[in-house]
Amino acid sequence: MLDIIKADRLCKTFKVSAKQRRMENITATTHVAVDNLSFTAQPGEIYGLLGPNGAGKTTTLRMLATLIKPDSGDAIVAGRSIVNEPSAVRAAIGFLTSELKLEDYFTPNYLFDFFANLHAVPPEAAAKNKQLLFERFEISEFANVKVAYLSTGMKQKASLAISLAHDPGIIIFDEPTNGLDVITAKTVTDYLQDLRASGKTIILSTHIFSLVQKLCNRVGIIIDGRMITEGTLSEVCNGMDLENKFFELYVQTKGGSNTSTDTSANTSANTSTNTSTNTNDNNVANTNNTTNDNFTHRKAV
Repeated sequence: MLDIIKADRLCKTFKVSAKQRRMENITATTHVAVDNLSFTAQPGEIYGLLGPNGAGKTTTLRMLATLIKPDSGDAIVAGRSIVNEPSAVRAAIGFLTSELKLEDYFTPNYLFDFFANLHAVPPEAAAKNKQLLFERFEISEFANVKVAYLSTGMKQKASLAISLAHDPGIIIFDEPTNGLDVITAKTVTDYLQDLRASGKTIILSTHIFSLVQKLCNRVGIIIDGRMITEGTLSEVCNGMDLENKFFELYVQTKGGSNTSTDTSANTSANTSTNTSTNTNDNNVANTNNTTNDNFTHRKAV
């Protein structure tokens, strides 16, 4: 089967400001976020990028979505280069990230129509797709309510629907269930499985082991911007539990024996309750962090 996504030796380095160096008590002037990262994804599968906070997952997805350019390397998405043909790549994908939100003064109805028009979707097709998605996510009743007055879960569902306004064949999700209550999270994960069944390719990032086990056909484990291992769950785990395998790889990569106290992983949750940052995802700009995660998960460091 041909690869619909092929990432080839992607690299991305960011400058570290003087303020950041003071705050983090470091001397390095640059930070390598992604380091020669390669992987492939095939049609009709869910591929998961698993790793701790700061591993390079979000940066990788942003490069695939052409929001930022790699310093070196390339990725072919639906036959198009993210470096040389970014517009064509954007037309082929839907992208949802936890760091973006819908603008408060617009309605789901308006935003869906806006993005469908932006992607040159014929009006009849857009109307049919909107009806299908709004009914599936129970948005219809709130279609003309301003985003500012929607619940967190409804904002998330509206964001998901809007990201799929042009019915893309490839969907890229950064932390798709982050901050959702259990009902909304199940609605989202069930729909991701339906998208896979319809032949679409989904790339998602997460630090939640149970989400990988539930959804992913294949998984790549990223630590410090590098792909440590990838494959099917059985290939990656090699007879071990996913969580235990992850921490084995983490210790081998980072050194030491107690990963729960490794502050470089940028999170205090090891195998405890996940009270994660609740962020409202979508395709428009601005960050809006809240906290309301009712999920209890086991997280990757």
